[in-house]
Amino acid sequence: MASSFAPAIPVGMENFVVGLIGMGDMGKMYAERLSAAGWSVEAAVIDRVISQYGPSTKLGAIVGGQTSCKSPEINAFEAHLPADVDIVSCHSLHGPNVDPFNQPLVLIQHRAPDEALHKVEAVLACLRSKFVYLTALEHDRITADTQAVTHAAFLSMGKAWHANKQFPWELSRYVGGIENVKVNLMLRIYSQKWHVYAGLAILNPEARKQISQYAKSVTILYKLMLEGNLEGLRERVYSARDKVFGRANTWDTRPLLEPSILSSFSLGTPTDEPRPNNHLSLLAMVDCWAALNIVPYDHMLCSTPLFRLRLGVTEYLFRNDDVLDAALRTAVEDKTYRSDDLEFTFAARGWEECVSLGHFETWEKRFVSTQQFFEPRFEEAKVVGNQMIKKVLESLKEES
Repeated sequence: MASSFAPAIPVGMENFVVGLIGMGDMGKMYAERLSAAGWSVEAAVIDRVISQYGPSTKLGAIVGGQTSCKSPEINAFEAHLPADVDIVSCHSLHGPNVDPFNQPLVLIQHRAPDEALHKVEAVLACLRSKFVYLTALEHDRITADTQAVTHAAFLSMGKAWHANKQFPWELSRYVGGIENVKVNLMLRIYSQKWHVYAGLAILNPEARKQISQYAKSVTILYKLMLEGNLEGLRERVYSARDKVFGRANTWDTRPLLEPSILSSFSLGTPTDEPRPNNHLSLLAMVDCWAALNIVPYDHMLCSTPLFRLRLGVTEYLFRNDDVLDAALRTAVEDKTYRSDDLEFTFAARGWEECVSLGHFETWEKRFVSTQQFFEPRFEEAKVVGNQMIKKVLESLKEES
């Protein structure tokens, strides 16, 4: 089986490009293995690649890309493709291990007649996804709104557990309920290629702003916890809840995540009575959304399965005053998580600095070191995570 993350490219071959003509069974096998080994076009180098090959694109061709951040991609196409080439870009809003059936597939008719768009629709119809039509700018804003903050949260969780040399599923305080989803999503993110998340965070200006605010929200809330300022913490968190989820907390809609799902999928052995947790990562997520005037439900049409899971656990925490108040009291009165929260705060600020400086190399080193720490459990986590996502998708089908 191919490695779950790419080994180092040999010195002197960093700019070497591999191309394939023909995609029979052997072609597919070579493409999968070469991609797993790191010979793929990362978003950070797309302008250089298009500048090399774009001018030779044949007359009347339709060109597009699958990057998660469209601004650099579209700019490269406009700069280096001949004027007689049509540009219709796309982006499947799910990972490679998720069934594309009925998942959102964004189509961007940037520089092309309707005839070209219809050809692209015909080719991509085999995925059986739901077409969503956006501009490149709309795509990048929505992608940032639905992914940037949540990625930052789970990247920081993994970094904090790594710093403390903890496998969270081996600790009773991280098994059961919300913890099951948090641990599985963290592992799922770190089992992917580092450049997928680096491109979305560093190349998308909207994502940069959100990751910066998330680090601020984490720091502010953690300081309130250290001060023992329960009243101040409660006032800030409830204000953010009202702004993001609506005042008076009416919750007249069905939850995105049924409570039974939270306890169904665990990598560890659940205890009869899970320890209370302050859930700093989720509190900061809502605080960040409130500060940036983001209402995550506005973009559900373009939401990924992972985003629905992330939003679902956050909604679960904020949906019930008793559950939320218990988290706030734990934050101030229970010091069990102080060390973990300190490392989490450091991690959030570390990712923010990396993104603000635009350092892809630093991002890669931070990501891969934590990826290697958790790698032995990726295969098991993938199975559990896929079951969890399937359950969520089935729940959505029942609702519709």
